[in-house]
Amino acid sequence: MNIAFLYNVRRHYPDPKDSRSQLEADFDDPKTIKVMISHFKSIASNVYPIEADEKAYLKLYRLKNKIDLVFNYAEGIFGKDREAQIPAMLEMLKIPYTGSSPLTCAIVLNKVRTKEVLKNYHVPVLDQCVFENTDLSNFNLKFPVIVKPVSEGSSAGITKKSVINNIADLKKQVNYLIKSFNEPAMAEPFLTGREFSIAMIGNPPVILPIIEPNHKLLPKNYLPFDSLEVKWYFEEEGHADYLVCPADISNQFKRKIEKICLASWKALNIFDYCRVDIKCDDKNNPYVLEVNSPPGMIPPEASMASYFPLAARTAGIDYKNLLKEIIETALKRYKK
Repeated sequence: MNIAFLYNVRRHYPDPKDSRSQLEADFDDPKTIKVMISHFKSIASNVYPIEADEKAYLKLYRLKNKIDLVFNYAEGIFGKDREAQIPAMLEMLKIPYTGSSPLTCAIVLNKVRTKEVLKNYHVPVLDQCVFENTDLSNFNLKFPVIVKPVSEGSSAGITKKSVINNIADLKKQVNYLIKSFNEPAMAEPFLTGREFSIAMIGNPPVILPIIEPNHKLLPKNYLPFDSLEVKWYFEEEGHADYLVCPADISNQFKRKIEKICLASWKALNIFDYCRVDIKCDDKNNPYVLEVNSPPGMIPPEASMASYFPLAARTAGIDYKNLLKEIIETALKRYKK
């Protein structure tokens, strides 16, 4: 089998104090890409690594008759629908690929649109306010709230300064996000309940063991949520007990979360694999925060804290076989 591997390279490590460094937070560092390529070479006859930049289309066009499948791990570059770029190219070139369609990829990158779709399908999501500028006249939520950029991933723009308790700070943070990321900002209620990440694979999907961050282990100067500081510094320092997998939850609550995740998959028309992030309120009511398609897939040689591979390892699936399962899942979809 001949596989093309599409990816984006990160050249700046995300810094909570420097918004410019966060613009590549969704990308992967050279070491991660190198290790992933080595895994692909162990399961495919030929591997064609292609960086998902402006030259990607030409490379795909030249190789299209040699490629059996593209493993699409690309986030895209430029624009707020950037995750749809590579899938759209592949659709045009009639090259099979892993993961969701251009439409789905565009929607899930946009947290506001994702929640609108999910709400229409009766999936529990939080109320939200969207700000195109610093006019806050539409703000109707109770404090505290958390403020995020609308179309960023990997906790970019989400730091301990994102939790807001008054109008003055809200206006300041909204202005900062709009200027830093050149996109709207959104606010939603800040929940302090339990948090879960749920990896899903297959068509129809199988739910892998659920992950729960143990916020009680965070230092006192960290707030209990998956901020940039937590994701990129605390987790990567190797706190082995922080990510609990499988989560310690009752079977009844597990079924409730799984039902929400399956409904999200169906509503958004996900293909092959994804990860759903859920947060609970103080009454343990779960809400979908976002859906990641494609999700992060950092191999254990580069990080032990990457959620999807962690869930797979807990299920007894090593990284090589995880890649194989995603590839086989996509190929079966194209054969139908």
